[in-house]
Amino acid sequence: MKAFVHKNGELQYTDIADPKAGAGEVVVALKTAGLNRRDTGLPARRGNAAEPLVLGSDGAGTIEAIGQDVTGWNVGDEVIINPSLRWYEKSDAPSAEFDILGLPDHGTFAEKISISAEQLEKKPSYLTWEESAAVALAGLTGYRALVTKGQIQEGQTVFIPGAGSGVATYMIQFAKKLGARVIVSSRSEEKREHAKTIGADLAIDTNSDWLEELKNEHVDLVIESVGRATFNRSLEILKQGGRIVVFGATTDDTVELNLRKFFYGQYTMLGTTMGSREELRDMLAFMDEHQIHPVIDSVIPLEQADKAFAKLGDSMQFGKIILNIMQ
Repeated sequence: MKAFVHKNGELQYTDIADPKAGAGEVVVALKTAGLNRRDTGLPARRGNAAEPLVLGSDGAGTIEAIGQDVTGWNVGDEVIINPSLRWYEKSDAPSAEFDILGLPDHGTFAEKISISAEQLEKKPSYLTWEESAAVALAGLTGYRALVTKGQIQEGQTVFIPGAGSGVATYMIQFAKKLGARVIVSSRSEEKREHAKTIGADLAIDTNSDWLEELKNEHVDLVIESVGRATFNRSLEILKQGGRIVVFGATTDDTVELNLRKFFYGQYTMLGTTMGSREELRDMLAFMDEHQIHPVIDSVIPLEQADKAFAKLGDSMQFGKIILNIMQ
């Protein structure tokens, strides 16, 4: 089968062996896959590893084969892949068995994948194949950050730096359906305007004076994923006693924090990544109830995945970039 892999320090579109369904597993013939920022960082983590690894965490397709001891699924069922491996119940943090699909296991940037049947969910019937491949990683990450950890409530205000990310486009929609006021930032005027069309109440320029722009706002919650470039600026506009949830660091992992200012402000800081199967199912039910659609930036053929990587690396997208695998 064809796959987009990392091998010998390079990204390659190549042929690899078809997967088999072991005990408790199924083979899914993938139609679409979703690109995430995590995928762009994995080649650096692997270095010059000689063994090919199929990248990708998100995918949607139909079940092609079923292994022993699998119940509840049939060949031909339309499914999405849950990339949050072996984290089933909602908890403060996952167990040591948790991992994210795409490293060390083969991921979704291929024509087929073999995976535990426990990692499958029914494809939402109202979503297209392209939309279905955009749901799991970004949607789940945003739902846990906003709802489980952030505890956003009706009438509260949430600030989300970086309006164009896939996770941000979910959180904007989720927060609005939950009755919150949503403020976002972006350097791009086009992205700021687009954010308003999906529910943002206010969109400010990342390069502006945030304290001045938001002087009349009472920000209850900040969802941070940018890192050093925005972290302390985000903290400055958070109301005293407010909450900041961190799920990423696209600019730099390390930030300087004024501890005295932090504890005098009575702030709460929470970390999160991904989420459990229970939360994914809650999120899918919430999306279905409100008919929420993922924001799709573009659809690119699997064989041109390198172009998708470059686009995401330059942060040119608004929403999710999808790889088309359908033949």
